[in-house]
Amino acid sequence: MTMTRRSFTKLAAATAMSGLAAPAIAQGNRELKMILNWRYQGPQSWFFLADDKGYFNQAGIDMVLDQGSGSGAAVGQVAGGAYDVGFGDVNALIRLAATNPDEAPICVYQMYNKPPFTVAVLSDSDIMTAEDLESRLLGGAPNDGALKLFPAFANLAGLDTSTIEILNFKSNLREQMLKNEEVEGVFGYVNTIRFSAKLSGMNPDEEIRFISYGDYGMDLYSNGMIIPKEMAENEPEMVEGMIWAINEGVKDTLANLDAAVDAVANREPLIDREVEKERLIATLQDEMNHPELATTGLGAVDPERFAKAIDIVVEADQLPRTPDTSEIYTDAFLPVEDDRIYSLL
Repeated sequence: MTMTRRSFTKLAAATAMSGLAAPAIAQGNRELKMILNWRYQGPQSWFFLADDKGYFNQAGIDMVLDQGSGSGAAVGQVAGGAYDVGFGDVNALIRLAATNPDEAPICVYQMYNKPPFTVAVLSDSDIMTAEDLESRLLGGAPNDGALKLFPAFANLAGLDTSTIEILNFKSNLREQMLKNEEVEGVFGYVNTIRFSAKLSGMNPDEEIRFISYGDYGMDLYSNGMIIPKEMAENEPEMVEGMIWAINEGVKDTLANLDAAVDAVANREPLIDREVEKERLIATLQDEMNHPELATTGLGAVDPERFAKAIDIVVEADQLPRTPDTSEIYTDAFLPVEDDRIYSLL
């Protein structure tokens, strides 16, 4: 019997309620290696809950969850074959599909639907707008999604990038480099910077100003679940199961934020639970809560908006071709509509 998304979801729900483990789709679980966008933090909790609650196992998957070094890097790691799954930036995927379409993976569950990309500066800096970034020293991790998108942002904002110097450093140095004024601005996601700064002893609400890409016309999506096209074609039932498991993990996160943070702490005991809970809440509210969610459900995209986002990246980066939406994203593996998430916090 061919197992559809609807039959899989019903089977998993029935076995969960009965207290029995669901049979694996194939004989023996399939090990998958997933690379995250960043270190183990609050906004990765749904993956850990999906693992702890046995949802991946019910889908016939042994999931290995590794820390990442940037949302842009996750796409390349999947494209290069180092990982089977990545939680990565769809804009990096657009660039790869435009230049090397045969190598490009595909997004199967879009999670971050609002643009989080920013250049953070100190509040007492004289940098007030994007134009003020000219002739400045900025810095960030080489694989940071916001840094990779900066040429596109600069193009849209009309910046002369020849006057801007960019210093690369390890991601764990970012907030300290800004605090010590070793650079005048740093690249990153708003909430990543905000809460990492808080952990470093700063008060981000008073000490940091964000020059956000979305304020300058970059209405982009960001992180989603990225897999090789071969996996989508050859193992569709497993992919459906994986997405079902993650979707269930998000539901459990929403139902119990403290348990979600506990799942992260089980992997990284040194986290500040209060800060990571705040980071998780902010991510749900700011990066995953676009108004379209009420219509599309989490994981899906608005086709017209997504096509425009592709055009923005292609034009701003002067890419050689415009990938079709179907090269970047597919909704073929989403949970059935009744099982999707239409509201967050």
